[in-house]
Amino acid sequence: MVLEIACFNLESCLIAQQAGASRVELCSNYELGGITPSEELITEVRKKISIELFVMVRPRGGNFNYSENEFLKMKETILFCKEQNCDGVVFGILNSNNEVDAERCQELVTLSKPMQCTFHRAFDESLDPEKALKEIIESGFSRILTSGGKGNAIENLAQLKHLITLAENKITIISGGGIRSQTISEIIKQTGAKEFHSAAIIDKSIIANEEEIEKMNLVLFSKL
Repeated sequence: MVLEIACFNLESCLIAQQAGASRVELCSNYELGGITPSEELITEVRKKISIELFVMVRPRGGNFNYSENEFLKMKETILFCKEQNCDGVVFGILNSNNEVDAERCQELVTLSKPMQCTFHRAFDESLDPEKALKEIIESGFSRILTSGGKGNAIENLAQLKHLITLAENKITIISGGGIRSQTISEIIKQTGAKEFHSAAIIDKSIIANEEEIEKMNLVLFSKL
């Protein structure tokens, strides 16, 4: 069982580590759903935490169809993350038809090695999830972060279970989208998911809540 915490500042990263999270996904701009954090923040967080650090590589909010300049920025971020000894990067590119841009994705996966790559919730915008899953596996990603479709994970249990079954251990499906201590047990029961993604934010701040992370971990450990 793995609990990944999306963090938007150094304080949340330290809280996540202290509370027992397995991994941090470092982002900036909570309001936009997470975009690429600054190089300064990446460097600082890498120095301060010892758990796995994955970095969001998303040059802007909005859709996932990127210009050539934006694509070059993504490459620069990935190379910087390699220099900082990050463990992984998180990105996803779609074409104008909301299909996986397999060629560009594969190029970034190759550039990222030996870091791990997660295809983020751009997956939930794809028109044909089964085709997208196949293309993402073929592109070399290690994981897909998904809520199983529009909305939160708890609303898409059947689809999440279907995706996990289709993955056949060729790729890890991370359940994300509204994951909380009150819902995580049901998601495990209904889908068989083993990796979970949450910001653990329970108020109007953008700081991860230590108690909420601990509660989620308690549920995960009880399922081992």
